[in-house]
Amino acid sequence: MNFLSDTVMLSRIQFAVTSIFHMFWPILTIGMSWYLFVVEILWLKTKNPTFYHHARFWSKLYILNFGLGVASGVAIEFEFGANWAPFSLAVGDFLGSILGFEGTMAFMLEAAFLGIMIYGWNRIPPLMHLFATLCVAVGASLSSFWIIVANSWMQTPAGGEMVNGKFLVHSYLEAIFNPAALNSWFHMILAILETALFVIGGISAWYILHKRYEEFFSKSFKIAIALAILVTPLQILVGHFSGEEVYHNQPSKLAAIEALWDTVPAGESAPWNVLVAPNDQENKNNWSLSVPNGLGMVLEMKPKLSEPVLGLNEWKPEDRPHAVSLIFYTFRIMVGIAFFFLGLMGVSVVQWLRGKLTVENITTQTWLMRAWILAAPLGYVAVESGWMVREVGRQPWIVYGQIRTAEAVSNVPASNVLISLLGYTSIYLLLFACALYFGRRIVLQGPNLGLPLPNQDAQHSDIGQITESVHN
Repeated sequence: MNFLSDTVMLSRIQFAVTSIFHMFWPILTIGMSWYLFVVEILWLKTKNPTFYHHARFWSKLYILNFGLGVASGVAIEFEFGANWAPFSLAVGDFLGSILGFEGTMAFMLEAAFLGIMIYGWNRIPPLMHLFATLCVAVGASLSSFWIIVANSWMQTPAGGEMVNGKFLVHSYLEAIFNPAALNSWFHMILAILETALFVIGGISAWYILHKRYEEFFSKSFKIAIALAILVTPLQILVGHFSGEEVYHNQPSKLAAIEALWDTVPAGESAPWNVLVAPNDQENKNNWSLSVPNGLGMVLEMKPKLSEPVLGLNEWKPEDRPHAVSLIFYTFRIMVGIAFFFLGLMGVSVVQWLRGKLTVENITTQTWLMRAWILAAPLGYVAVESGWMVREVGRQPWIVYGQIRTAEAVSNVPASNVLISLLGYTSIYLLLFACALYFGRRIVLQGPNLGLPLPNQDAQHSDIGQITESVHN
């Protein structure tokens, strides 16, 4: 229990707890905003009331997630000043601007149009409402972009230099579009969309399995499958590109991901570890289950490597990540879930083509519905696992190769951090319980299919009243 008196470790745990909890909510918020945009387009194109009722039903879950995301994210901002003051002083000139862009350019755009999206159905013209929904989706996605830019810069710092303990920016463009930025954002936004699609598909499958609103939710189920056809394989491809970026720019992280202790020279092949038991004290794996010649196939799609892959023993113990087991297995959990999603999407498409997903037949597909219900929470597991690889694999650096984590922590008593950690954890557990309670209520209540459609005459009447009030 020595970590209870270690300010650095407690600060890291606190930031991990707040970040992991906060991340649950924007994932669904961002992904579902694009789903709402799609169903609203279908509503305007077809005038099928079902799509309008879909937009109204799923927006309830959107609002719940949005509120929890805002509430849980506030703590993270305070932590930069309270727990990581030396870090904030060192890199604040750059990261402060980036986080400011996220707040003013992205979050404000999303928040400004959210009220119009939720309450504007009978108050503004249909195309203006669609534009508001688009602005909400774009704002939410821009928010993820700026957050990923900030984190990617910490992974692969660029665009300036450290002078007397402070990062001086020479080129904002180089810093923003650092080597990890675009790959990381594409990987993250696809993970967000994929998670949202499988949540929507999983909830729809639950209704179908329980024979409630089968016709209604068969549509959302099929929309989730149709969009997943594009997103799921693309996510795996972009994930591979992200792995190549780590291969070239963060070799110690790659060594930990593969539990590789000894360097593999160029021109040679090496096994790819499936299961291992890393021994950090003896700098080796006690045992491993491996695929012969698999490392080259994973990294370069060929048996023999064209470039060397550095092992952990190339670095001094104080300069390399140590939680090798955590990094190794969370990476494989993420990859395993990605391929499970690909397989489930493929099977679902086959059943669709066989005519098994018609309204008459879909309730008989119990095994498929159960598989989608199982898949619903797995996207969260994959995203959180990927972030553990990303953050723990960067250690012992908070800015890779520039600032050590131990040097970035505020000089505060460990007891203070422990008290705030317990406080945050208690509040987050309460928020999580509220999320489950209200989310369950929304799902059990189901869609309101008797909700009146937007009244075009009322829309124009409201606009006329507003215009008259402005002139008066």
